Amino acid sequence: MLGIVSKAVVALGMAGMALIAVNAKSFAGPETATFAALGQETSVPYGWVDFCQRYRGECQDDTTAPEEIELTAAVFRKIARINAWVNKNIDPVTDADHWSALDKWDYPSDGKGDCEDFALLKRRMLIEEGFPRQALLITVVKEKNGEGHSVLTIKTSRGEFVLDNLSDEMRPWTQVPYRFVKRQSQHNQNAWVAIEPLTSAPLYVSR
Repeated sequence: MLGIVSKAVVALGMAGMALIAVNAKSFAGPETATFAALGQETSVPYGWVDFCQRYRGECQDDTTAPEEIELTAAVFRKIARINAWVNKNIDPVTDADHWSALDKWDYPSDGKGDCEDFALLKRRMLIEEGFPRQALLITVVKEKNGEGHSVLTIKTSRGEFVLDNLSDEMRPWTQVPYRFVKRQSQHNQNAWVAIEPLTSAPLYVSR
């Protein structure tokens, strides 16, 4: 499933999650969130296009029906554990230091990566656990200082939540300190849609 990406990363993740000690608040159970208002189809991040050139088997250009995750307390805890494991076991490093590149999206198969690499691995691990791809959406946001950042949006029956490499908590999308720019479409992972209110896209995502 992971092609040239080290399968050991996923295997270790699934075996080691039970050993993680994280803030109990993260595992208390699902809150109720809201749903983001979506705009028109918009530009696809270069990082995703480049990623798909290298992982063609994971970027099928097909039309799918939207799906959401039925968010029970048990499902919430499973997703939160994956989020916490990736955050604990991947060392944050910028693309400039890691790849000598401004913006490169990839799996952190060497144990290092930046924000979108964390998001890609969480997405992959959740898909391996049986969660629908259409509910796991790579999302571009802006931090308060205007810098680009990437998170994973989880579309659920109780609203939309965010997995972030800067927090071990699975939080409602309205409770993170970002301006939302765009994300993958539920209908086609290679199409991206704007998130309202409209915000200009950053040149790259970096943290």
